[in-house]
Amino acid sequence: MRRMILREAGAAEDRRLVEDESELPAPGAGQVLLRVRACGVCHTDLHIVEGELAAPLPRVLGHQVVATVEALGAGVAGLTVGERVGVGWLASTCGTCPSCASGRENLCERAWFTGRDVDGGFAEAMLADARFVYPLPASFSDVEAAPLLCAGIIGYRALKLSQVAAGGRLGLFGFGASAHLAIQVACSWGCETYVFTRSEAHRRLARELGAVWAGGAEDDPGVALDAAVSFAPAGWIVPAALARLARGGTLVVNAVHTSDIPSFPYERLYWERTVRSVANFTREDAREFLALAAKLGLRVETEVRPLLEANEALVRLKRGEVQGAAVLAP
Repeated sequence: MRRMILREAGAAEDRRLVEDESELPAPGAGQVLLRVRACGVCHTDLHIVEGELAAPLPRVLGHQVVATVEALGAGVAGLTVGERVGVGWLASTCGTCPSCASGRENLCERAWFTGRDVDGGFAEAMLADARFVYPLPASFSDVEAAPLLCAGIIGYRALKLSQVAAGGRLGLFGFGASAHLAIQVACSWGCETYVFTRSEAHRRLARELGAVWAGGAEDDPGVALDAAVSFAPAGWIVPAALARLARGGTLVVNAVHTSDIPSFPYERLYWERTVRSVANFTREDAREFLALAAKLGLRVETEVRPLLEANEALVRLKRGEVQGAAVLAP
């Protein structure tokens, strides 16, 4: 099978992923062999390529995988050969630590992640833990379903953590794959959404999807926000977003890696404002969001490339040139 493999981290512009041929792997106990149909390209993939997020190398990246079940390992139940399924960032957890026992498996200290600790979907086939694959709504094509499996789910978790209420004013800082799905959920909840992004194309898309205002991160929307989510891996966004929060508001930082947060006046945090991160997601988050995505009929904007153009997709992602989500189709 063909795959794009990362052997050494470095600048995405140096085309760090190289084409490789490998034997088709056989599923072990509890695993499934998946034939990849589409795989989204995420900022987390970019962070791994550029060495900002450590990963054991060599590694096949990709954790927004739409695939069909090719073969079942021993002991696998509830899945059938030929079934279409999805794989996300969370590859496996220990199941026994305090975090797992309390329904917070996203915080498991022994968790493994797809495309970081185990090979992912920048390939024609891959293995997955059968407990961590999801049935997919039939209403989405393979390409449309791929971004739902990380960008969509993690954006949904961020919205929940923000505690934004119906009728509340929500700010979204950055407007890529995750935000363009999150805004549709927020609008369905009756929220007023305000989008902060430097790209005029992204501002137009935000307005199309329901934003009542769109501008730059330094611009003043003229209202105080009840909650906000930062999707940009830039630490300076945190004090900028806090400056727009109403008293008692929450800012959720939706990034697996970001540049350092600069110092800022305490007044921006005072009045019981909260800053919190979102780390990964649980299988329950995935099931909830995929059902909601089907119910709402979410519009998924994608830019599709063949597998062998993974490097080009990463460079465009780094430059902020992707409208919606980048997806590879083997």
